[in-house]
Amino acid sequence: MKRIDVEKRTIFIGLSGSHGYGLNRPDSDYDYRGVFIAPKKYYLGSDKIEQKDKGWDEPGIFNFLDNNQDTVIYELRKIIHLLSGANPNVLELLWLQEYPFINDVGKYLISHRNIFLSKKVKHTYVGYAFAQIKKMETHRKWLLHPPQKKPVPTDFGIENETPLIKEELNAFLEYLYNLIRGKIEFLAESEQLYQLLTADIDFKGVLKQYTLPDETLEYTQKLTNSRKDFIRLLQKSQSYQGALREWKAYISWQENRNPTRAEMERKSGFDLKHGMHCIRLLRSGLEILKMGKLTVDRRIAGDADDLKAILRGEVTYEEVMQMAEDLVTQMDIVYEGSILPHRPNLEEINQLCIELVEMQGWD
Repeated sequence: MKRIDVEKRTIFIGLSGSHGYGLNRPDSDYDYRGVFIAPKKYYLGSDKIEQKDKGWDEPGIFNFLDNNQDTVIYELRKIIHLLSGANPNVLELLWLQEYPFINDVGKYLISHRNIFLSKKVKHTYVGYAFAQIKKMETHRKWLLHPPQKKPVPTDFGIENETPLIKEELNAFLEYLYNLIRGKIEFLAESEQLYQLLTADIDFKGVLKQYTLPDETLEYTQKLTNSRKDFIRLLQKSQSYQGALREWKAYISWQENRNPTRAEMERKSGFDLKHGMHCIRLLRSGLEILKMGKLTVDRRIAGDADDLKAILRGEVTYEEVMQMAEDLVTQMDIVYEGSILPHRPNLEEINQLCIELVEMQGWD
């Protein structure tokens, strides 16, 4: 869809990112996130659209979005799905302090924001926080022990064979995932395992991201009726492709780092921004479990100065890691006594989605 067509059916646009958190500096970018409701053909026809994240140089209605590349406007059904899953990046959009544009339909959605809160936030906020830690640890490793050379197949014992390319690896792992899922789909005693495998955890992503460990190779070979030499080549190729992926990420990181941020990283020994977001996410998740609401603006939450201190390099890596560990421990305790439901009421959420589409209309 063209920008102007999306904006005509937009129900709100919020100012998120550092400005939304109250942590912005004079040079901070403006991050805009919004929601639109697609026209009739996208609901009743075969066309699909999930979001508008480029094309902001096209003619539009909202001048503040002109040429702003940090803008995403989600289609309603996409954001409803993400909200139902307690996605931290979209939950916060319903609790922002500033909406440069919002209409009655957008206000109606925000007035029902509490129906998306559930105890699932413990898992999603901790998960997103640990994603920040993983990035922080990766960058710390690159800072302290940078890779010395581009990996080659022989580094992983691939001597007289051609390593499997990424597409071949992914095709086999997709097959493995579907094979495992199919074996448990109709077993009553495996219902919870099936739910875990297909919905709660991205096991397909785990398979593709991590090398098969030695102890699983024999079982994988038998499960898939593969040759032993193929399974061993699969493992070696996974290790090689993973190292190659990290090498490319390292080179890109070196070439694209903000000079000021790079200097702060060099002095502190870790990525300050990832450290700050880790603590922000864990504190936000803890607050939701405790109070049943989300405070996006950290000035209102009262810890903006603490988070800015992390950004200034005034908190050590060890202190950030200890803070994260303590917050996770607190979340485990508060989770048990939280008044939030274990999961959102999907029937109620579905009804809300219908009401919003009807309020917007097809034209």
